[in-house]
Amino acid sequence: MWTPWRIVAETLLSAVLGTLAGAAEILAASPSGADMLRCVSVGLAAALLSLLRRILPATVLLIAAVGANEFGGLGVLLLVVAWSAGRRIDGVGKAVGAFAAAYVLSLGLSFLQGTQSPAMTLALAAPMLLVVIVVPGLISRYWSQHRTLTDTLREYNAQLLRERSMVAGQVRMRERQRIAQDMHDSLGHQLTLISVHVGALEVDRELTGRQREAVGVLRGASVAAMEELREVVGLLRDGTQSPGHTDGPLLQQTMGEEDAVVLSRGAAGVESLVEASRSAGAAVELRRSGEPRPLTPAADHAAYRVVQEGLTNAHKHAPSASITIELRYEPDALVVEVANRPAPETPVTGRDVVSGGQGLTGLGERARLIGGMVHAGPTADGGFRLAGVLPYASAEGSDSGRSPDGATTFVDPAGDFRGQIPAGYPGEGVPVVDGNGLPKELARTMSRNNKRSGIGCGIVMLILLLLLVIGGVVAVVLLAGEADKAMIEPKQYDAVKVGQSEAAVRAKLPSGKSFLASGLTKGAPPEPAGADCLTLLSTATGSSSSKEPVFRFCFKDGKLTEKRSFEISD
Repeated sequence: MWTPWRIVAETLLSAVLGTLAGAAEILAASPSGADMLRCVSVGLAAALLSLLRRILPATVLLIAAVGANEFGGLGVLLLVVAWSAGRRIDGVGKAVGAFAAAYVLSLGLSFLQGTQSPAMTLALAAPMLLVVIVVPGLISRYWSQHRTLTDTLREYNAQLLRERSMVAGQVRMRERQRIAQDMHDSLGHQLTLISVHVGALEVDRELTGRQREAVGVLRGASVAAMEELREVVGLLRDGTQSPGHTDGPLLQQTMGEEDAVVLSRGAAGVESLVEASRSAGAAVELRRSGEPRPLTPAADHAAYRVVQEGLTNAHKHAPSASITIELRYEPDALVVEVANRPAPETPVTGRDVVSGGQGLTGLGERARLIGGMVHAGPTADGGFRLAGVLPYASAEGSDSGRSPDGATTFVDPAGDFRGQIPAGYPGEGVPVVDGNGLPKELARTMSRNNKRSGIGCGIVMLILLLLLVIGGVVAVVLLAGEADKAMIEPKQYDAVKVGQSEAAVRAKLPSGKSFLASGLTKGAPPEPAGADCLTLLSTATGSSSSKEPVFRFCFKDGKLTEKRSFEISD
């Protein structure tokens, strides 16, 4: 089904080709009534053939090749038809047969017209017809095959991306289920034991009030950890999103669904963290400054995590050191800072502090995803400082880190090529880039088509090159022979004297029987009455680029009665 644009383009092309064909016929013929009818007919035929070339490529090619010999105005149409036929004739055999038939028919008609000698016709018409008929079709067919192969590979690439996304989603789901099962079986069991033992210890009558309060803090922490573990396990099992899903908070998509469930633990929950640390005996000071402003759920939870991570690190690496927590509401962002003073000297207990080393890394990634940043490092007095800069919600309520049109500014667009083909682990290379990853059927087909197309195109191009070279050499040789029959030098003209016998003069001069000598009588002086004249070209140059020097010898009664030198217009 043609689109409106294609219909307009085809109509304009047919009109242009018809106009060119008719104009060429007008220039080649006298503007009489019959000639004008012929010109109009040729123009209409060219326009009609242009419209039919897509439906009947081989038939239109043969008609254009035959008609171009009789009507010179169809020459431009023949080029367009040959290009179109090269792309649209199905099968190599049909294409070779159609172009061979068109070439042979056109060359045969050139011989039948008999305007030149057979040798000259072969030398001039054969290469020209190759360039006009065969070369456009060959180039068009190669270009069409190349485009088809490119489209096939593009479709295969899209299919691979879809399949890889599906496989990655399934692998991710299985891995999440495995992790959830391991967490439930190992951590769940240990936390349950801790909660049970701490609960039993809490009711022990021998504990003092201070000890009972500390045990209560431990029991509350174990219960909270159990609740968080249950939420994480549930989300790992059931919260897997389908590949390519983009709904929901950005943090939920990228960092894991645990954040979406515990978003209620935000900046407001910092108080509970401070109270828990104070209950454990730590000296914690909380400072607030500025006017509180709303945060996005992701940023609010990130503030909670920064404080939690800072307190955890302080308890691990600087026990008994004083801790200061600051929440500063700046004009454009919330600054969360947790700083501890140097830890006092304590005797070595022989126990190492267990640390995964991933807390700060996770915080940095969490802050980056919401358009903020996290800094951690030692202070001047030997302590340690953890600070996070978390942007507020925009005026429209969108997450910070997103552009006005909704696209994130810190990740690649979904349609970006780097996002489609990310760098993976060894063994996860992209099959489209690595040719060895192609399916066997496609690789075998491509290899077979490449070999056939390469060999076929190479052979055809070699044959065309040889034919063009041979035709050029033959044309040069034949033109040299024709020149010997129709051209003489000025000194030969001077050597001939009026009154010499016709036989002696003709023996010294060429025969003049050449197509180069045809048309030399146009614009020439009148010949003597009853004389038989021989007109030859001169090897000398004319007085101007539009003038051609000519020598004429006239014979009567067996003698040379006149010789004359003049110039004619080209």
